[in-house]
Amino acid sequence: MKILLVAATRAEISQIIENFNLPDGNFFESVDFDVLITGVGMTATAFALGQTLSNKYKLVLNLGIAGSFNHDIPLGLLVNVTSDEFAELGAEDNAEFLTIDELGFGKGSYNAVNNLLNDNLISLQKVKGITVNRVHGNRESIDQIVKRLNPTIESMEGAAVLYCCYQMDIPCLQIRSISNYVEPRNKGNWKIGLAIANLNKWAIDFLTNA
Repeated sequence: MKILLVAATRAEISQIIENFNLPDGNFFESVDFDVLITGVGMTATAFALGQTLSNKYKLVLNLGIAGSFNHDIPLGLLVNVTSDEFAELGAEDNAEFLTIDELGFGKGSYNAVNNLLNDNLISLQKVKGITVNRVHGNRESIDQIVKRLNPTIESMEGAAVLYCCYQMDIPCLQIRSISNYVEPRNKGNWKIGLAIANLNKWAIDFLTNA
């Protein structure tokens, strides 16, 4: 059984691809793990996994960068996203927000379920994530989402990966590197290169020793 590495973009795992001399394309196989590039967003992610995910995989490893609501987390630090939620899945009730759970139509939050005891994994801070279609860059909306869900990080794919793994009963792991703080949009403060470098360094070691 193999690992399926899942990332939204090739750029986020570029050094992994170079290190293992992997081919071009959105899906490719190697001896110990396969790689799936889904495209950005939860819809693209769910579709790609629907085409690819099967019980031949012992683990789905979701890698990517993320924005942090917690300014005490240094940019470039890796975190282990152990729970993730579809933040916008629900309904407005005047000034209140009703989750999909409260509406009685499903489940909006999922956990990354695995029994991994890898030393490099244990050392990572465990955090709560949210998955959004529109990343936050406005002070009012940031304050609202922090008050409602109190997340640590946000991405555009994480909960979709955990949802697919939940449906297939496949162990999963979501590791993200902090590229920016969630604040009024200011690209000058972002550290995408640092975040990607640290993410790839960790992942190469994990995949080599898994």
